[in-house]
Amino acid sequence: MRHKIAGRKLGRVTAHRRALYRNLVTDLLRYEKIVTTEAKAKEVRSIAEKMITLGKKSGLPSYRQALSFITDKKITEKIFSDLGPRYKERPGGYTRLVKLEPRLGDGALMVQLELVE
Repeated sequence: MRHKIAGRKLGRVTAHRRALYRNLVTDLLRYEKIVTTEAKAKEVRSIAEKMITLGKKSGLPSYRQALSFITDKKITEKIFSDLGPRYKERPGGYTRLVKLEPRLGDGALMVQLELVE
């Protein structure tokens, strides 16, 4: 039984899964919109929202925490200079999932994960 076990494994080992999440979160924050599978998007959504919340706090500890996860320093600066102030008054829910048609190759459910305005 999987009681109290959170998260999806996505058929990957831990290191590969962590690298996947880091890359997807970085790309989401860079382009503010990505297209991926529904399972990946649901996992990435919570991590991205935590990064934006760090940007709202500002300060050196928050900056270092975000820098330890985001793979690009410019994107980390964007979180603290642009995204944090943009969502300052919003209490959460910075992302939106928009369902798309299934992928042609394998029929996987595809979604567009985007930052709300």
